[in-house]
Amino acid sequence: MDFPNTLTAYRNPNYYTPEHEQFRETVRAFVAREMAPYANEWDEAETFPRELYRKAAQAGLLGLGYPEEYGGTPCDIFYKLILAEEMARSGAGGVNASLKSHTIGSPPILAAGSAEMKRRVLPAVLAGEKISALAITEPSGGSDVASLKTTALRDGDHYVVNGSKIFITSGMRADYYTVAVRTNPEDRGAGGVSLLLIERDTPGFTRTPLKKMGWWASDTAQLHFDNCRVPVSNLIGEENRGFRIVMRNFNSERIGMAAGAYGLQQVCLEDALSWARERKTFGLPLVERQVIRHKLVDMSIRIDTTRTMLEDLAWRVEHEAGDPKTLVAQLSMLKVHAMQSLQFCADTAVQILGGMGFMRGTRPERIYREVKVNMIGGGSEEIMKDLAAKQLGY
Repeated sequence: MDFPNTLTAYRNPNYYTPEHEQFRETVRAFVAREMAPYANEWDEAETFPRELYRKAAQAGLLGLGYPEEYGGTPCDIFYKLILAEEMARSGAGGVNASLKSHTIGSPPILAAGSAEMKRRVLPAVLAGEKISALAITEPSGGSDVASLKTTALRDGDHYVVNGSKIFITSGMRADYYTVAVRTNPEDRGAGGVSLLLIERDTPGFTRTPLKKMGWWASDTAQLHFDNCRVPVSNLIGEENRGFRIVMRNFNSERIGMAAGAYGLQQVCLEDALSWARERKTFGLPLVERQVIRHKLVDMSIRIDTTRTMLEDLAWRVEHEAGDPKTLVAQLSMLKVHAMQSLQFCADTAVQILGGMGFMRGTRPERIYREVKVNMIGGGSEEIMKDLAAKQLGY
C-alpha cells in the first residue's frame, strides 16, 4: 500500500537532516508492509500478533533514544516525532498504542532504575521479546497522581501491594508493569508516591480486559493487586520520590501523542482529498465544489499549525531552551491544540466521505472513533488547560 503525499510540508533543515528523512522512509515502508494491510482485520479481531513487536524491533523502531548497551539507538527527539507521525499512517491507533506502550512504561526504568533492573528488563523489551506497560490511572482518578490510592507497604525485603489500576494499555499482555504506588500512607500527596516494577506472574496480580469505543486492537485492562509481594529491589528510583519521574514521563508522552495526532490529521486530509477528487455529485467531482475546498483548507490550516507548534516545542525540549514552567504550559497547550485539530479533521473527513465515512473499514471512520481517547489519555483537555494556566500564573 502506498501513501499519497497531499501536503508539501516544509522540512526545516534545522530540525531534519538527510538521515532523518532516510529513517522516515524506513518507517513508512514498515507501516505499508507490516501494518496498513492488516489494520481492519486486527481492529475487528481486537488484537494483533505479538510477532509485530519483534518485527518492529528488527526494523529499528523500538529502541529509539535508548543506549546501545541495551539494544537501543541513541537519537534526537525528531526521530521520535517521525516515528509517531509515520506510524499513524496506518490509521490503526490501537495497534500503535500497544506496540509503543514501552515508550511510557520503560523510560522511568532507564531514568531511575538500578543497573541490574536495566540489564534485566530493557534488552528484552527493545528486542520485542517482552512488553512493557505503565500503570498510573486508578478507578478513583487519572492525572491527579498525587492522590493515588494503591499502596505498597514495606515488609522486610518486600513491598506488599494492594489496590487497582484502570485503562492500562498493554494491560493484558505486558510482561513488565511500571506502577505508581503510595509507599508512605501518612503522606496523602506527592511526597508519598513511588514507582515499582511489577512482573506479570506476581502472585495476587490479576487483570481484567476492558471494552472500548475505539483502539479495539489495543489490549486495555484493569489491574488488581491483592497482597502482591514485590521485592524491594524492584523499586524504581528512591522511595517516596516517584512523583517527579511520573511528571517527566507525562511531558514526553504528551509530545509523542501530539506527533501521532499530527500524523492522523494528515491521514484524514489524504483520504478526504482522494475521495473528493473521485466522487461526483451532479456531474462534477466534489473537489470542484467551493464548500468542499474550504473544508480541505480548514483541515490544512489546523495541520500546519499543529506541525509548527510541535516542531518548535520539540526543538526547545531537545535543547532545554526557555523557562521550564512556560515549556510545560506550552506542551499542555500543544496537546490540547493537536487533539482539537484531530477532532476537526476526523469529523470533516467523515463528512466529506459521506455514507462511506460511516462504514467500518475506512481510516477516517476508525480515527473518528479514536479521537476521544486521544483527547482524554495522557491528560484530559480540561486538565491540560488548568495545568497551563497554573504554569503561566493565570
